[in-house]
Amino acid sequence: MDLTYPPEAEAFRAVVGDWLRDELPDGWFDGDRPTGAEWTSFCDDWNEHIHATGWATPTWPTEYGGRGLEQIEAIVLAEELANCGVPIQPPAGGEILLGPTILHWGTPDQKARFLPPIARGEEIWCQGFSEPDSGSDLASLRTNAVLDGSDWRVEGHKIWTSQAQDSDFCFMLVRTDPESSRHHGISYMLMPMDQPGVEVRTIVQPDGTAGFAEVFFDGALCPEENIVGPVGEGWRVAMSTLGFERGTSATSSWQRYARDLDAMITRAGARDLTSDPLVRQALARAHTEIELMRIGGLRVLTSVLHPERQHTTAALEAGTKIAWTEAQQRLTNLAVDLMGADGQILSGGDEPAVGVGLGHRAVVHDYPAGAVQSAFLFALAGTIFGGTSEIQRNIVAERVLGLPREPR
Repeated sequence: MDLTYPPEAEAFRAVVGDWLRDELPDGWFDGDRPTGAEWTSFCDDWNEHIHATGWATPTWPTEYGGRGLEQIEAIVLAEELANCGVPIQPPAGGEILLGPTILHWGTPDQKARFLPPIARGEEIWCQGFSEPDSGSDLASLRTNAVLDGSDWRVEGHKIWTSQAQDSDFCFMLVRTDPESSRHHGISYMLMPMDQPGVEVRTIVQPDGTAGFAEVFFDGALCPEENIVGPVGEGWRVAMSTLGFERGTSATSSWQRYARDLDAMITRAGARDLTSDPLVRQALARAHTEIELMRIGGLRVLTSVLHPERQHTTAALEAGTKIAWTEAQQRLTNLAVDLMGADGQILSGGDEPAVGVGLGHRAVVHDYPAGAVQSAFLFALAGTIFGGTSEIQRNIVAERVLGLPREPR
């Protein structure tokens, strides 16, 4: 495992630091930051700014709207953004998942058509993989498409589709060979969302917000040329996408958890709990887990920087996802515990948020859930999305421990 970065990466870290000092408001690094409605407005402005300047897609070629950075430079950028506490980029199916997939599998026309609008933040994408009976067993999906002239006509039902209500397109898996089964005969499709035959129904989450949706396709049309990779071989393409999802921000997310822990320690002090040995032990355990996240992220980084070790990357990513998502659940459980009886009451409040990945979610029911309570509820999903913990443990068992594959 590499514990130090190459000199050129550290030189780039200084460049990023200078850029952040120029771009962020006066007083930012002294803790003077916007709150409430001003914070929401700043998040929107910052998201627009990083798209306009190419920093939202740093490794993409400049001709597609990126900055052409090396992977190690993008990792340093993510670390510095996390370290200085800038807003987390909203869930970005186009920037994080689809874009790298098109760069790897797409045709020149697909790259020229789809990548620049994503880089500029002009087109929003959602991911249509899961179905009501096909989650972890994704190969059993039943949404199908039939070629009708120059378009694919799609019938089916997707669920847990993040940002579907705001999206312009959906990258999705459909079965294009009706005689096929399991991983065969599945194609990777780029579906326009604003058309007849596409219905989006938001799913209200326990805190009254809606970030997920289910999507119904009833004869919706997708241009024939919007298939990424060979027709019928979408499973291989999708595995690339899932790899990008599971490997993102390996060495930076721990910093956000560390800030969450600092907020929890402050809250414990305000409630005169820091002298309680059980509370102190729980906080120490949380600190240890966050430190293990940092070390695990460095192991993933090492595998990325050394292509000769790539055979270990999938297992490392699987183990890292297990560790992060289950630790997040323990961390948010502890945060609620530290609130005492107040944690059982939906009273809102301005307490610091705990947990990574909340993004921007529309309020459907105005429940007065506080930030800690929302983070606690959201953390329950972490061991499901992006591949359940059970699936990740299978990957570790088979690829690291050499255990037999699970019987089918």
